[in-house]
Amino acid sequence: MENYEFDTVILGGGPAGFSAGMYAARGAISTAIIDINMLGGQPSNYLELENYPGMKKIGGFDLMEKFEEHADMFGVQKFPMQEIETVDLVSVPKIIKTKEAEFKAKTVIIATGAKSMKLGVKGEDEFIGRGVSYCAVCDGAFYQDKVVAVVGGGNSAVEEAMYLTKFASKVYLIHRRNELRADKIIQERAFKNEKLEFIWDSVVEEIRGTELVNSVAIRNVKTGMQSEIAVNGVFPYIGITPNVDYINGQIEQDSKGFIVTDETMKTSVDGVYAVGDVRNTPLRQVITAAADGAVGAVYAVKYVELAKEVVV
Repeated sequence: MENYEFDTVILGGGPAGFSAGMYAARGAISTAIIDINMLGGQPSNYLELENYPGMKKIGGFDLMEKFEEHADMFGVQKFPMQEIETVDLVSVPKIIKTKEAEFKAKTVIIATGAKSMKLGVKGEDEFIGRGVSYCAVCDGAFYQDKVVAVVGGGNSAVEEAMYLTKFASKVYLIHRRNELRADKIIQERAFKNEKLEFIWDSVVEEIRGTELVNSVAIRNVKTGMQSEIAVNGVFPYIGITPNVDYINGQIEQDSKGFIVTDETMKTSVDGVYAVGDVRNTPLRQVITAAADGAVGAVYAVKYVELAKEVVV
């Protein structure tokens, strides 16, 4: 097993992690990024972004490639595809163990992001990869000339539903309320899309099929009326939950599991910062994740510098 020591170790290589890496390395402290997957995070799966300043329109993968190149310029060390086994955030130094290596760090910046929430209905787990997907960009092409359903009413749900109309012959958008929560400009585009059909005040109660998904059972929350819609795929976009399984109660989290921080991104444990979608932030966008990363890294650098002064 390899052993490494760094001033700061960043858990997660998405926009928050890369931003933190850049700012930490520029602060002249040794910096590493660890990710359980390939680097880039969720934005790597986005077809395009048009709300990142300076980039009128850019593919998600292309933007994250630029983030990575920028981090490389400052000498940030990268460790992708590292399956985390244990994390000790309280010890001095802090210790992260993966299947391949052990990392010791004076500070840790948590940037592990969040993942899509499941519907929690019968058939969902059974048909993952066989008609149930949480990534339209990843799997949309498999539904050429087929019928799919998207569940949700926020920005992600509506944007992914519109993306799926590039392939599917019809896309149902099932929402438990009678109006969308998505931004008005996104709603306007969606209502103009002839391939989109909205099913209001309804929830999915079961995903059905044999080898593959062939229908969803839905219920109107106002009338109680039940019905079944023939679909080949289901894409749930009902919210997100933080990727914090490895924390095991070591730091303060809110009722939904998101990490609680102050304005400097400091958590309840000294030397531990949380940035991006994994923390209790009012907005989860690439730009806010990057901003969080910058703030957290600046204060991680200050923490390391102060620790050196105390030792001296």
